[in-house]
Amino acid sequence: MSKEQNFERTLPEGYKQALYINAKQLKFGIIFNLIALVVLALVMVAAFLTLKANDSFPAIHFALEDPAFFIPYLIFLATMVGYIVLHELVHGAAYKTLTGEKLTFGMSWSCAFCGVPHIFTYRKTAIIATVAPFAVFTLLFIPILILFYFFNPFYYLLACFLFGLHLGGCSGDLYVLLLLTFKFKNKKTLIRDTGPEQFFLVPGEEN
Repeated sequence: MSKEQNFERTLPEGYKQALYINAKQLKFGIIFNLIALVVLALVMVAAFLTLKANDSFPAIHFALEDPAFFIPYLIFLATMVGYIVLHELVHGAAYKTLTGEKLTFGMSWSCAFCGVPHIFTYRKTAIIATVAPFAVFTLLFIPILILFYFFNPFYYLLACFLFGLHLGGCSGDLYVLLLLTFKFKNKKTLIRDTGPEQFFLVPGEEN
Protein backbone atom coordinates (compact mmCIF):
# COMPACT_ATOMS: atom_id res chain seq x y z
CA MET A 1 0.00 0.00 0.00
CA SER A 2 1.27 3.46 -0.92
CA LYS A 3 1.81 5.85 1.98
CA GLU A 4 -0.11 8.44 -0.04
CA GLN A 5 -3.30 6.46 0.68
CA ASN A 6 -2.92 7.20 4.39
CA PHE A 7 -3.25 10.97 4.13
CA GLU A 8 -4.14 13.98 2.02
CA ARG A 9 -1.80 16.89 1.36
CA THR A 10 -4.69 19.32 1.01
CA LEU A 11 -8.18 19.13 2.43
CA PRO A 12 -10.52 17.56 -0.13
CA GLU A 13 -13.52 19.55 -1.26
CA GLY A 14 -16.66 19.15 0.80
CA TYR A 15 -14.99 18.54 4.17
CA LYS A 16 -15.99 20.51 7.25
CA GLN A 17 -14.47 20.79 10.71
CA ALA A 18 -16.48 18.75 13.21
CA LEU A 19 -14.32 19.14 16.32
CA TYR A 20 -11.24 20.98 17.49
CA ILE A 21 -9.21 20.20 20.61
CA ASN A 22 -6.11 21.95 21.90
CA ALA A 23 -3.97 20.60 24.74
CA LYS A 24 -2.59 24.11 25.32
CA GLN A 25 -6.00 25.45 26.29
CA LEU A 26 -6.20 26.03 30.04
CA LYS A 27 -9.35 23.99 30.67
CA PHE A 28 -8.22 21.02 28.59
CA GLY A 29 -4.73 21.02 30.08
CA ILE A 30 -5.95 21.21 33.68
CA ILE A 31 -8.58 18.48 33.23
CA PHE A 32 -6.25 15.97 31.60
CA ASN A 33 -3.37 16.65 33.97
CA LEU A 34 -5.76 16.10 36.90
CA ILE A 35 -6.87 12.85 35.27
CA ALA A 36 -3.22 11.85 34.94
CA LEU A 37 -2.62 12.54 38.65
CA VAL A 38 -5.69 10.53 39.65
CA VAL A 39 -4.55 7.59 37.51
CA LEU A 40 -1.06 7.79 39.03
CA ALA A 41 -2.55 7.84 42.55
CA LEU A 42 -4.72 4.81 41.81
CA VAL A 43 -1.76 2.86 40.43
CA MET A 44 0.33 3.67 43.52
CA VAL A 45 -2.50 2.67 45.88
CA ALA A 46 -2.78 -0.63 44.03
CA ALA A 47 1.02 -1.05 44.23
CA PHE A 48 1.10 -0.51 48.00
CA LEU A 49 -1.82 -2.87 48.53
CA THR A 50 -0.15 -5.64 46.55
CA LEU A 51 3.08 -5.16 48.50
CA LYS A 52 1.18 -5.24 51.77
CA ALA A 53 -0.44 -8.51 50.73
CA ASN A 54 3.03 -9.87 49.99
CA ASP A 55 4.47 -8.47 53.24
CA SER A 56 7.25 -6.74 51.31
CA PHE A 57 7.54 -3.47 53.25
CA PRO A 58 10.54 -4.58 55.37
CA ALA A 59 12.53 -5.07 52.16
CA ILE A 60 11.63 -1.55 51.03
CA HIS A 61 12.71 -0.09 54.39
CA PHE A 62 16.05 -1.90 54.06
CA ALA A 63 16.52 -0.52 50.53
CA LEU A 64 15.92 3.06 51.72
CA GLU A 65 18.63 2.67 54.38
CA ASP A 66 21.17 1.45 51.84
CA PRO A 67 23.90 4.12 51.25
CA ALA A 68 23.67 3.36 47.54
CA PHE A 69 19.98 4.32 47.48
CA PHE A 70 20.68 7.42 45.38
CA ILE A 71 21.84 5.29 42.41
CA PRO A 72 18.46 3.68 41.60
CA TYR A 73 16.86 7.05 42.37
CA LEU A 74 18.99 8.77 39.73
CA ILE A 75 18.26 5.96 37.29
CA PHE A 76 14.57 6.40 38.04
CA LEU A 77 14.71 10.15 37.30
CA ALA A 78 16.61 9.55 34.05
CA THR A 79 14.13 6.85 33.04
CA MET A 80 11.19 9.16 33.74
CA VAL A 81 12.61 11.86 31.46
CA GLY A 82 13.58 9.25 28.88
CA TYR A 83 10.06 7.82 28.86
CA ILE A 84 8.55 11.21 27.97
CA VAL A 85 10.94 11.50 25.02
CA LEU A 86 10.38 7.90 23.90
CA HIS A 87 6.59 8.29 24.15
CA GLU A 88 6.67 11.08 21.58
CA LEU A 89 9.21 9.27 19.43
CA VAL A 90 6.86 6.28 19.18
CA HIS A 91 4.09 8.62 18.00
CA GLY A 92 6.57 9.99 15.49
CA ALA A 93 7.75 6.56 14.36
CA ALA A 94 4.17 5.52 13.65
CA TYR A 95 3.43 8.71 11.71
CA LYS A 96 6.71 8.48 9.81
CA THR A 97 6.15 4.84 8.89
CA LEU A 98 2.61 5.47 7.66
CA THR A 99 3.10 8.84 5.92
CA GLY A 100 6.82 9.50 5.46
CA GLU A 101 6.09 13.18 6.12
CA LYS A 102 7.88 15.78 8.22
CA LEU A 103 7.21 15.59 11.97
CA THR A 104 7.09 18.28 14.60
CA PHE A 105 8.01 17.82 18.27
CA GLY A 106 7.66 20.14 21.21
CA MET A 107 6.55 20.73 24.76
CA SER A 108 3.98 23.08 26.28
CA TRP A 109 3.00 23.79 29.89
CA SER A 110 0.48 20.94 29.70
CA CYS A 111 2.12 18.24 27.61
CA ALA A 112 4.87 17.04 25.32
CA PHE A 113 3.72 16.46 21.75
CA CYS A 114 4.42 15.12 18.28
CA GLY A 115 2.45 15.92 15.16
CA VAL A 116 2.33 16.02 11.37
CA PRO A 117 0.93 19.52 10.86
CA HIS A 118 1.34 19.78 7.09
CA ILE A 119 -1.00 16.94 6.08
CA PHE A 120 -4.44 15.50 6.84
CA THR A 121 -4.25 11.88 7.98
CA TYR A 122 -7.08 9.41 7.53
CA ARG A 123 -8.82 7.94 10.56
CA LYS A 124 -6.99 4.58 10.49
CA THR A 125 -3.59 6.27 10.35
CA ALA A 126 -4.52 8.60 13.22
CA ILE A 127 -5.74 5.69 15.34
CA ILE A 128 -2.50 3.73 14.88
CA ALA A 129 -0.28 6.73 15.64
CA THR A 130 -2.39 7.72 18.64
CA VAL A 131 -2.50 4.30 20.31
CA ALA A 132 1.10 3.28 19.51
CA PRO A 133 2.81 4.56 22.72
CA PHE A 134 0.04 3.19 24.95
CA ALA A 135 0.31 -0.27 23.37
CA VAL A 136 4.12 -0.40 23.19
CA PHE A 137 4.89 0.79 26.71
CA THR A 138 2.03 -1.05 28.42
CA LEU A 139 3.32 -4.30 26.93
CA LEU A 140 6.84 -3.34 28.02
CA PHE A 141 5.91 -2.39 31.59
CA ILE A 142 3.81 -5.46 32.45
CA PRO A 143 6.64 -8.05 32.49
CA ILE A 144 8.93 -5.56 34.30
CA LEU A 145 6.31 -5.04 37.01
CA ILE A 146 5.81 -8.78 37.43
CA LEU A 147 9.56 -9.38 37.67
CA PHE A 148 10.16 -6.65 40.27
CA TYR A 149 7.10 -7.64 42.30
CA PHE A 150 8.61 -11.03 43.04
CA PHE A 151 12.30 -10.12 43.21
CA ASN A 152 12.71 -6.46 44.24
CA PRO A 153 9.80 -4.67 45.99
CA PHE A 154 11.62 -1.32 46.04
CA TYR A 155 12.19 -1.34 42.28
CA TYR A 156 8.60 -2.55 41.91
CA LEU A 157 7.36 0.66 43.55
CA LEU A 158 9.53 2.80 41.29
CA ALA A 159 8.34 0.88 38.24
CA CYS A 160 4.72 1.29 39.36
CA PHE A 161 5.26 5.03 39.60
CA LEU A 162 6.58 5.08 36.03
CA PHE A 163 3.69 2.88 34.92
CA GLY A 164 1.23 5.29 36.56
CA LEU A 165 2.90 8.21 34.78
CA HIS A 166 2.60 6.26 31.54
CA LEU A 167 -1.10 5.48 31.94
CA GLY A 168 -1.93 8.98 33.13
CA GLY A 169 0.17 10.54 30.39
CA CYS A 170 -1.79 8.56 27.81
CA SER A 171 -5.12 10.06 28.93
CA GLY A 172 -5.13 12.63 26.12
CA ASP A 173 -4.20 9.97 23.56
CA LEU A 174 -6.94 7.66 24.82
CA TYR A 175 -9.46 10.50 24.64
CA VAL A 176 -8.61 11.01 20.97
CA LEU A 177 -8.79 7.24 20.44
CA LEU A 178 -12.29 7.14 21.97
CA LEU A 179 -13.40 9.98 19.73
CA LEU A 180 -12.12 8.19 16.64
CA THR A 181 -13.60 4.87 17.76
CA PHE A 182 -17.10 5.95 18.76
CA LYS A 183 -17.81 9.45 17.41
CA PHE A 184 -15.92 9.57 14.11
CA LYS A 185 -16.56 6.12 12.67
CA ASN A 186 -16.37 7.07 9.00
CA LYS A 187 -13.08 5.82 7.53
CA LYS A 188 -12.99 9.01 5.42
CA THR A 189 -12.59 11.13 8.56
CA LEU A 190 -9.44 13.25 8.35
CA ILE A 191 -7.31 14.52 11.22
CA ARG A 192 -4.90 17.41 11.12
CA ASP A 193 -2.57 16.82 14.05
CA THR A 194 -0.22 19.72 14.81
CA GLY A 195 0.88 18.10 18.07
CA PRO A 196 -1.04 20.00 20.75
CA GLU A 197 -3.99 20.53 18.38
CA GLN A 198 -6.25 18.06 16.59
CA PHE A 199 -8.71 19.13 13.91
CA PHE A 200 -11.37 16.50 13.15
CA LEU A 201 -12.73 16.91 9.62
CA VAL A 202 -15.58 14.96 8.04
CA PRO A 203 -17.35 14.95 4.67
CA GLY A 204 -19.87 17.78 4.53
CA GLU A 205 -22.97 15.57 4.46
CA GLU A 206 -22.15 14.28 7.95
CA ASN A 207 -22.55 17.70 9.59
